[in-house]
Amino acid sequence: MEFQEVVRQRRMVRNYQDRPLPPGALDRMLANAVRAPSAGFSQGWAFLVLEGSQETGRFWEATFSGRSRDDFAWPGLFRAPAIVVALSHKDAYLDRYAEEDKGWSDRDERRWPVPYWHVDTGFAALLMLLTAADSGLGASFFGIFPEQLSGFREAFGVPDDHTPVGAMTVGHPAPDRPSSSLRRGRRPLADVVHRGRW
Repeated sequence: MEFQEVVRQRRMVRNYQDRPLPPGALDRMLANAVRAPSAGFSQGWAFLVLEGSQETGRFWEATFSGRSRDDFAWPGLFRAPAIVVALSHKDAYLDRYAEEDKGWSDRDERRWPVPYWHVDTGFAALLMLLTAADSGLGASFFGIFPEQLSGFREAFGVPDDHTPVGAMTVGHPAPDRPSSSLRRGRRPLADVVHRGRW
C-alpha cells in the first residue's frame, strides 16, 4: 500500500472478526517497531505480546475485571486475536546518558525536557499501528489506567521499572461504529501549524 494511503487508512478499530492473524503479521509489526527513533539509541522499550484467546483473556481479566463487557460500548474489542502492550524503560535512558559519550554521570531525570522513554515508545507503537494498516488489519491503541496496573503487572510478571505506555489490539476489522469523538472533526492545519513564529 502506498504510504499516504496507509496514513489515511489508519484508524482506531474497536470491532474485530473472530479469526486469527495471518502468520508473521505480529512479527512484521514488532520488527518495524524497533526501527523507531530513540534518544541516544537507548531503545528503552519492551513489548508484551499476547496472542490467542487464552492470553488475551488474561489481559482482559486483569484490566477489565468487575466491569460488564456486555454493557461496554465496543464489545467487539474483546474479540481481537492479539494484544501488544508497549512499555517504556526509563533506566535505559538514564543509564545511556550517563555513559562517557553523553556525559550526564549523575543520571538526573530533571535534565530531560520531556520523558523521551515514553515518547520513543509511542513512536514504536505508531509504527505498529501503521504496519497493521499496511497489512490490511485493524488496530486500536488505549491506555492501562492506574487502578488496573497492579493487576496487569501481577498477571504477566511485568517488572516495576517498565511502564505500560499503552496497549494495542490487533485483528481483522469487522463493521465498526465510529467513536463519537470524531464528530469534533480534524483541526485544520491553519489552526495547528505556525510558520516562522507563533
